[in-house]
Amino acid sequence: MNALWLGVGFFAQALFSARFLVQWIASERAGKSIVPHLFWWLSIAGSAMLLVYAVHRKDPVFILGQSAGLFIYTRNLYLIHKEKRSLCGD
Repeated sequence: MNALWLGVGFFAQALFSARFLVQWIASERAGKSIVPHLFWWLSIAGSAMLLVYAVHRKDPVFILGQSAGLFIYTRNLYLIHKEKRSLCGD
């Protein structure tokens, strides 16, 4: 069971870290700093999985950090959605 949780932790960290690769590639292609929607989705998915891992490990510092991050990433996606809606006239 310990190996399973270690695998979950490593997978979650890889997912969370993949967002930087996505952001870097998008910025290089655009020639300027870009934060694509996938960055925020990977942030949410990786952070949620890391939160589950942190709860399993009973690590209050890690739990607090991932919980705060989840709020911020979700809020950013909401703001993007809200801006798109207003641009479409809804």
